[in-house]
Amino acid sequence: MMHGNENIIETLKNGGIVVMPTDTIYGIVTSALDSLAVDNVYEVRKRAPDKPCIILIGDINELEKFSITLSVEQQNTITKYWTDSSPATSIILPCSEDKFSYLHRGTKTLAFRLPAQKELRDLLKKTGPLIAPSANIEGMSPAKNIIEAKKYFGDSVNLYVDGSEIEGQPSKVIKLHKDGSVSILRE
Repeated sequence: MMHGNENIIETLKNGGIVVMPTDTIYGIVTSALDSLAVDNVYEVRKRAPDKPCIILIGDINELEKFSITLSVEQQNTITKYWTDSSPATSIILPCSEDKFSYLHRGTKTLAFRLPAQKELRDLLKKTGPLIAPSANIEGMSPAKNIIEAKKYFGDSVNLYVDGSEIEGQPSKVIKLHKDGSVSILRE
């Protein structure tokens, strides 16, 4: 599915934007730790500036990069949702640090997802955390293939990774509370 991994890693490490299949649908992804790259994606996608993006991580320990420390209860809950067999679930966690306001957009929370696919996780371990909004202009339907994605973004994206036709569903979204309980925000 991931042809030219080196290319993808290289592009993302240099602050580039890549349209590629995620564990759900095509995403328009860039490094979550590069604020300029993140702003570029908002611009290219015409995303509402007050709407945070889901962040894909390759390993649960990557949460530390966002100054997030989990309680034992939270850890136990997360491991239930992030298994190889569970449906794609994005988990919202508190992140109040100002230096991440380019990610949390004033909401003081960030949503993370650890994909079930090993191949994607391995890639994420090399690229670092990626924001991964769906590959479409705000308010339009997600691109189901690269042709649709190119109609949306043209040359404003550095790399398109073809994963053929994808008719996926966006992930489930839950909010994780300190005591390990959850509220479901999107089924």
